Amino acid sequence: MVNTHKFRVNLQTVRKWLGIVTLVALIVMEMIICAQYAPSSKEAWIYGMLVLCCLLLDVFVSLNYFVLKKVNLKYAACGADFFCLLVISIITGNDFSVILYCLAITEVYISNEKVRISLIIFGISAGVFIASFVLGWVQLYQGESLYTAIVQILGGCFFGFIVLAIHFVISVALMRFYRMSRQLSAALDEADKSKAELKAAYEKLSQTAVFEERNRIAKDIHDNAGHSITSVIMQTEAAKLLIDSDPEEAKNKIISANIQAKNALDQMRTSVHLLAGRSAKASLKDGIDDIVAQTVDSTDLKIRCDVEDIVLDEERARFLFNSVKECITNGIRHGGATAFYIEAHRYENGVSLLVSDNGSGPSGEMREGYGLKSMREKAEEFGGSMRISGEPEEGCEVDIFITAQ
Repeated sequence: MVNTHKFRVNLQTVRKWLGIVTLVALIVMEMIICAQYAPSSKEAWIYGMLVLCCLLLDVFVSLNYFVLKKVNLKYAACGADFFCLLVISIITGNDFSVILYCLAITEVYISNEKVRISLIIFGISAGVFIASFVLGWVQLYQGESLYTAIVQILGGCFFGFIVLAIHFVISVALMRFYRMSRQLSAALDEADKSKAELKAAYEKLSQTAVFEERNRIAKDIHDNAGHSITSVIMQTEAAKLLIDSDPEEAKNKIISANIQAKNALDQMRTSVHLLAGRSAKASLKDGIDDIVAQTVDSTDLKIRCDVEDIVLDEERARFLFNSVKECITNGIRHGGATAFYIEAHRYENGVSLLVSDNGSGPSGEMREGYGLKSMREKAEEFGGSMRISGEPEEGCEVDIFITAQ
């Protein structure tokens, strides 16, 4: 909502100074008229009435500008102005008295925002002037010929009407322009204030978003990297216990621990890159190829891939990368897998990732640990699902589907 308090204050100031100027001009004009019609050839009581009407006109105009606030009282004072002007015009019979009309009704044009009301005031003032001019001319120039009377009356009435019309148009146009300019200025001030508030809110929101992202990355480090490091410790501890009794199983534990350690290191690097403002890998094929290269390095694992070159947003790509690592780790640790097959394809409404192994497969009811449970929740968060299937001694298969933006 536009704040108009400043506008009202400025308009009051304009009315105050305009009232002073109008009142001075009115007094000067009345002095000229009174001096022109001094009681040299007129009765003293008529001249006294002229002076009294001039004084009353000054009083009512002053009340309208500086005292009266209610609209009804202003209209009453305006009616008194018209009565005084009517008497002055009848006494003088001079068409230049129209200037008094203009000065007296200026305040009405200023205080009214509706053009219709100002137009009514203009019509009343024009009618009063024409009537008073005709009556004044008749009582002053009764001996003139009919032709001369008609010409002078019509000329004076036309002159007065044109002056009043010009005064009406200029006054209403200037006040409408002034009001619009002040309202526009107030609107611009309000817009600047709103802009400053929006900027402050945006900065606060940006800071909140940064804090939320940092908290998310910290949770990601804690949940994923922490889980991987814990698994590394458990695998190496188990390998130490099996190294003499079952060297092959101890070897599998060490391989699994090695993959988990690389997984944790890769997750830490990704999180550091995000904190530094750098983008994570968005190409699914490149990311999975890197994971496979790191996994088979210095191991006997066999991994075959059929991955399309799919570009995803950072968060979805990171989730699928972590899922591949988790599936490989679980296949080695729980199923003793030595070979894996990874497949990823783009569909119209999303991306499908399949990771299968040649391990021992699930036996009985499958229980999801922390890693698989987190994968399922994240897949559902992305509008997809996760399915785990397999048979004893026939390996395990994890199928993940997520929607793509």
